[in-house]
Amino acid sequence: MAPSTKTVLIPIAHGTEPLEAVAMITTLRRGGADVTVASVETQVSVDACHGIKMVADTLLSDITDSTFDLIVLPGGLPGGETLENCKPLENMVKKQDADGRLNAAICCAPALALGTWGLLQGKKATGYPVFMEKLAATCATAVESRVQIDGRIVTSRGPGTTIEFSITLVEQLYGKEKADEVSSILLVRPNPGEEYTFTELNKTEWLFEDTPQILVPIAEDSEETEAIALVDILRRAKANVVIASIAKLIADVLLDEVAEKSFDLIVLPGGDSAQRFANCEKLVDMLKKQAEANKPFGGICKSPVYVFEPNGLLKGKKATTHPRVSDKLSDKSHIEDRVVVDGNVITSRAPGTAMEFSLAIVEKFYGREKALQLAKATLV
Repeated sequence: MAPSTKTVLIPIAHGTEPLEAVAMITTLRRGGADVTVASVETQVSVDACHGIKMVADTLLSDITDSTFDLIVLPGGLPGGETLENCKPLENMVKKQDADGRLNAAICCAPALALGTWGLLQGKKATGYPVFMEKLAATCATAVESRVQIDGRIVTSRGPGTTIEFSITLVEQLYGKEKADEVSSILLVRPNPGEEYTFTELNKTEWLFEDTPQILVPIAEDSEETEAIALVDILRRAKANVVIASIAKLIADVLLDEVAEKSFDLIVLPGGDSAQRFANCEKLVDMLKKQAEANKPFGGICKSPVYVFEPNGLLKGKKATTHPRVSDKLSDKSHIEDRVVVDGNVITSRAPGTAMEFSLAIVEKFYGREKALQLAKATLV
């Protein structure tokens, strides 16, 4: 490990909010931090919220004597309550504070953990809206900032503020230049907190019976924040989301098991997995059949370029993609747009646009009112 590498601990539990945890993990690692994900349960595998499984690097019980530059607590219920009641974690966080090192928490964790442990007395802090009263009861000054720094403690509000929160933590560890670099790669929203928008052309009604059936394929090197944002938001909307792996990864099923099934939407995360998707004949065949049936499909980050473009799936369509590969799109007229819907095709750009991308899908299936309710609930 290089001398300049900062160490970060992120504890997780059953009922942890996966979007918060995953966005923190991936953003901090992009910033150069050595992130250890530790389960406070008796096993490394945890059942996070929304039916999402996470696997930690280690058990917290095995590293209680370790020292970290930053300890950051995700939210979610009952995960936040489990963290609150974990005495070894409490002791580590209190020692962290006493030694003048960084602590951070998001969502319910500022109130349930940091506040209950007495670390927020006289400090400004924020958290998920329904926990603001409890936060104030811990003798903190509760503020409604999306991210709040007070001394060596950083707090934030919920899933929709997680990337901003994580970028702030990168800045605390490595400085503003590194934080700006990571922010530009992720395409962080320039107007966080404002009502989300997307570009729509050739407006088409997206149809489904009873409940939208949505397939989210994953592969090794899938961009985790994009994948989890899709699953998290769409399951909150009560869509039936199937995570299908094209390899032996943690998922609901293998792609082979659902290759003959019909879906109302097939939507691909990005990352370096886009090339793996492109090389998966079964997935490409499913996408072609989806397009032939005039049923919705979509992709974010590199997937529009590596999967859709070479297979003729963007013919006559406007699309967007990650800036680093946008020169490979034959039609570049909308590459600066964060989310583009053209008929039955939806595309987007990067982890920082994943929440808007997911909400646009919710809107296409359920309407804008439902999507705005979810945006409010997740603090987008």
